[in-house]
Amino acid sequence: MSAALITQYEEHLALVRNLSDNSIRGYVTDLESFLRHMEKLGIVEFNQLEIEHIRSWLANLQSTGVARSTLTRRIVSIRAFTNWAAANGWLTSDLGATLAIPKPHKVLPEVLNIEEAATVMKALELKAIEEPTAINRRDLAIVEVLYGSGIRVSELCGLNLSDVDRSRNTLNVIGKGNKQRVVPLGLPAMRTIESYLSNARGEFVNQQSAEALFLGSRGKRIDQRTVREVVYEAMKAVGASMGPHGLRHSAATHLLEGGADLRTVQEILGHASLSTTQIYTHVSPERLQSAYKQAHPRA
Repeated sequence: MSAALITQYEEHLALVRNLSDNSIRGYVTDLESFLRHMEKLGIVEFNQLEIEHIRSWLANLQSTGVARSTLTRRIVSIRAFTNWAAANGWLTSDLGATLAIPKPHKVLPEVLNIEEAATVMKALELKAIEEPTAINRRDLAIVEVLYGSGIRVSELCGLNLSDVDRSRNTLNVIGKGNKQRVVPLGLPAMRTIESYLSNARGEFVNQQSAEALFLGSRGKRIDQRTVREVVYEAMKAVGASMGPHGLRHSAATHLLEGGADLRTVQEILGHASLSTTQIYTHVSPERLQSAYKQAHPRA
């Protein structure tokens, strides 16, 4: 039974759902684990299967200490299987449909404090002065823009020359869902862009560059992998391990700590929902204490 079942399910995942080889292997591995559990329970026919048996399999996995995200993936996997099995006669009903998928824990990324952010920028600035190469000037501008604007790495890579408004010190950003927004940018970041455009970009430009603002070493629009490498290297100045997302979170945190309201931060970050901003940002204990003392009559 198992061999024929697995073969048919693999064909469904590949031909109907058009999943990648890695995804198919994951689903099949989960199914094989479940079938082994059925055997241990003495279940030899699918008509004997009940929802309690599926929950028993999941409980057994949980007892081994698997991560919450892994358990969630297993639930998604077994729900996909029981849905298929019911539609193809292996099960009389879709038993897994009632399984609830646990909400993932929201883990906040590491953030820089204001002093650490200043140290990172100063280190990049000194490097660009001591070794004024095109790459060092570009990297300084990239990190300054990411931290100064809080934009996503994908949004930075998508910037064009025309998206920089020098008269208003803003960036025209195309975010998720192709939504356009205007993001303010501080003078330090604007100065690094000007230096990059005047002294560095021309060394990268070729026929493939088009209107891209930031370019890779081969002249094409810079890619997200390169930007991540730039940021991780820059973070070594303060002993941190952080990518562009961490800089975005740091920017949002520092805006809040500086007195910006959530609606403003929402607009800057390009979140469709305020609840996303509330999850994404966190307020320092110092600001909470300050706000409490200022606002509460019994503080």
